[in-house]
Amino acid sequence: MVHNAYDSFELIRNCPTKIDAVESFGSKIFLGCSDGSIRIYAPESVCSENSPQPDYRNVQSLELLKEPYILERTVNGFSKKPLLAMEVLDSRELLLSLSESIAFHLLPNLETFAVITKAKGANVYSWDDRRGFLCFARQKRVCIFRHDGGRGFVEVKDFGVPDTVKSLSWCGENICLGIKREYMILNSTNGALSQVFPSGRTAPPLVITLPSGELLLGKDNIGVLVDQGGKLVQEGRVCWSEAPTSIVIQNLYAIGLLPRHVEVRSLRNPYPLIQTVVLRNVRHLREGSNTIIIALDNTVYGLFPVPLGAQIVQLTASGNFDEALAVCKLLPLEESSLRASKEQSIHIRYAHSLFENGNYEEAMEHFLASQVGITYVLSMYPSITIPKLATTSEPEKIVDITGESAFLSRSLSGLSDDMESSLPATQIVSEEITTLESKKLNHNTLMALIKFLQKKRHSIIERAAAEGTDEVVSDAVGDNFLSYDAGSSKKSTKARMNITISSGAREMAAILDTALVQALIMTGQSKAAVELLKSLNYCDVNISEEFLQKKNEYVSLLELYKSNSMHDEALKLLHHLVEESMSNQSKTELPQKFKPEMIIEYLKPLCVSDPMLVLGSSMVVLERCPTQTIELFLSGNIPADLVNSYLKQHAPNLQTTYLELMLSMNENGMSGNLQIEMIQIYLSEVLDWYADLSTQQKWDEKDYSPTRKKLLSALENITGYNPDLILHRLPKDALYEERAILLGKMNQHELALSIHVHKLHLPELALSYCDRIYDSTLNQHSSAKANGIIYLTLLQIYLNPKRATKNIEKRITNPVSLQRVGSPKSKLKGSRSVKKIAEIEGAEDKRFSRNNSIDSARSDVDTDGTIEEVGASNIMLEQVLDLLSRRWDRFNGAQALKLLPRESKLQNFLPFLGPLIRKSSETYRNLSVIKSLRGSENLQVKDELYKHRKTQVKITSDCMCSLCNKKIGTSVFAVYPNGTTLVHLVCFRDSQNMKAVVKNNPRRRR
Repeated sequence: MVHNAYDSFELIRNCPTKIDAVESFGSKIFLGCSDGSIRIYAPESVCSENSPQPDYRNVQSLELLKEPYILERTVNGFSKKPLLAMEVLDSRELLLSLSESIAFHLLPNLETFAVITKAKGANVYSWDDRRGFLCFARQKRVCIFRHDGGRGFVEVKDFGVPDTVKSLSWCGENICLGIKREYMILNSTNGALSQVFPSGRTAPPLVITLPSGELLLGKDNIGVLVDQGGKLVQEGRVCWSEAPTSIVIQNLYAIGLLPRHVEVRSLRNPYPLIQTVVLRNVRHLREGSNTIIIALDNTVYGLFPVPLGAQIVQLTASGNFDEALAVCKLLPLEESSLRASKEQSIHIRYAHSLFENGNYEEAMEHFLASQVGITYVLSMYPSITIPKLATTSEPEKIVDITGESAFLSRSLSGLSDDMESSLPATQIVSEEITTLESKKLNHNTLMALIKFLQKKRHSIIERAAAEGTDEVVSDAVGDNFLSYDAGSSKKSTKARMNITISSGAREMAAILDTALVQALIMTGQSKAAVELLKSLNYCDVNISEEFLQKKNEYVSLLELYKSNSMHDEALKLLHHLVEESMSNQSKTELPQKFKPEMIIEYLKPLCVSDPMLVLGSSMVVLERCPTQTIELFLSGNIPADLVNSYLKQHAPNLQTTYLELMLSMNENGMSGNLQIEMIQIYLSEVLDWYADLSTQQKWDEKDYSPTRKKLLSALENITGYNPDLILHRLPKDALYEERAILLGKMNQHELALSIHVHKLHLPELALSYCDRIYDSTLNQHSSAKANGIIYLTLLQIYLNPKRATKNIEKRITNPVSLQRVGSPKSKLKGSRSVKKIAEIEGAEDKRFSRNNSIDSARSDVDTDGTIEEVGASNIMLEQVLDLLSRRWDRFNGAQALKLLPRESKLQNFLPFLGPLIRKSSETYRNLSVIKSLRGSENLQVKDELYKHRKTQVKITSDCMCSLCNKKIGTSVFAVYPNGTTLVHLVCFRDSQNMKAVVKNNPRRRR
């Protein structure tokens, strides 16, 4: 026996006649006797002379009393035959009795209400109080009647069944029948039968309806649970010690009438035995309002429920916590706070018991259900360090089980204080905790703790976040109020500034997250710990940092720093880990390899908020991962000038790398200042290199270091710098290729070409230079003659090399003259042919760009006069012929021939003149054909004009004006283009004037 759920009490003793049926109505007991009479018994206290009579209008509020009952009155002749069963229908205040038929009597006076004659010979019945339906079985028939609401019953159905019905009960809309050795479900609509399973061999069928709507079917000493459709419920079976003859369901218990005693069993799986009541020769078992009525032959006992508080105390003391929790749910709603407190204490005890027995997850479920504070649970884990509470928050209390039990017992059961004091107290809890601290925490205990903390976390984090939001809003409101009321007294201002908000929820969140991270790490769930730290968390930094360092959980430690905006510590640790990973002599073994790219990934979100920190921390990875670092600077929108200045100050050796990568990745986005900066850096390195080689007398103009190649490329491709500033830094006797590029940027093409020819001795480079200039002017849609001037300039340099060399030396020695080029008008010298050439060149210059025209015109003019004086002895004939033969199509042939010395042999210029003449002839032929075609087209147009002019119009006396409808006669007329419409000239002019007036009239426009 687990505990006492019921107390038995003898209510009626020595009934004169044998009891055949028993029922209760309010506080009274009805006994159906073998002589056909009904004896009504009432409590002795009610039957006394001075006691008030009960109000039967509220009969449902009356209960059987735990005291002796005495006979109040006897109704003789109630039935002709002995009663088989009685049932009080409280909702209709009727007494249903089964004897020779089924009869209904009004309560409390037992006046006959209705008799169902068709029920004669019925042996079992079942009443559906919700719908007012009655079903009964007689012989092999099952009949259904319905209460019509008045004083009669209407027959609804009548079905035949295979055999005599031993037991039946409503199951929803259908009826469950126990027929001999099997159970069947009868469809109350169409009478269809469906088998469930066979009944027992020794005991008759027994059908009991449970409060949940399920059915309990007896099979010898086993009660089988099925649903309303007859399907088995997989929740176990009720095993009685013997086969019960009847069963009564009350609250959480099933009370079975067995041959030698009465058994009380729980309706919760595994349906344990709760209590045994030893009574011999029990004939009837009936449920009263609050009592189980047991009738013997001449005696009636009552099983009164033990007060719930006492049952809870007994169950808790015996370790039956599930039953205790189930009993708690039966406490009245008026005692909701007491019920919650009691359930909490039971859950806590149950959790400790489960924890001691190794059922850690179940224990945590009960800790969770008890709503106990997380600090209480964490006190069972001594290896987990939690922060101390700094503020007083909602009570994280350990429930005083003893006090609650005492209070509950006094209010509901009246148990003695001695019984309460015998229960385990808080001392037991502390002893359990002390014992647990001595045990080694294993993986299962920590896993259970993790699940507990994760389930508690959502609500605690929500409260903490809301608390933080309220604090921010309060601070903002306080600041606004202070600024608005700036003129108020200092005392009131100070009072407003001292507004404090409790941070209890955030402290609880800090305790929870700190413990959760430790538990995850201890169980090897490092990834889960990292995910927790990435999200919103309140981990205590000091405790978590020490723990993670001890466990070498560096990834989690980095996330801890990051979530708390401790970027300096995080980057310092990350730099150290990267160095350790890349070092072969590392003393400690890292759980994973840390790469420089991880620093870059960490810095990406910080580019906007703290660019200086990004710059300072990226110096380490700029050498190893330059491309990724530059991408970091660019994607993070860090100002390029800021990056450049920082590198220039702290890492000048990396400045060039940054500018080069920035230019390669985003050429258009690089400012002119940075371009000049990069060129100046290249130039400084080249000048240093030149100075070293010059000192060693190893300098060669054709030597190209990597930096010089970069300088040449930058000077050629970059357009955002001032070439004049860079030109002044170049040495006078070296770096001619750089000088040529700069002169070209300044449109000093003659000097640039002269350097290529006479200093670098690279005619091919000069020709490539001319090609670039030609292509660039061609894109500007200039004329072909203007585009070819640059080749004439190169031709002049070849024809007068001495003058070109002097000009170079003069310009290099006096660079100021570069700015004055082309300002004065040159005086023309030479013969008449030279003047004409100058005029032609001047005409071409007007179509060329301004700078080009200045340089080219001057060179042409000056050179022409010199050529006449020098002659053909000093010209670079081979280069002249090569230039003319390769670029003949880009020259103006007449101008080129006029520039050649008179002593030149035309045979040498056949590669130039041949294709030029062929092209001129072809052009002449094409133009001739075009001229002929245009002349033919002109003749065709004239012919068509003549045809139109030959058109004749014959005017007769019948010709009418199309406008005024009068005859033309001898008046001046006009003819429309169709040749048939005739009008007076005056009418035509008038119509044209009218159209013009209408067109300009604003009213007509509307």
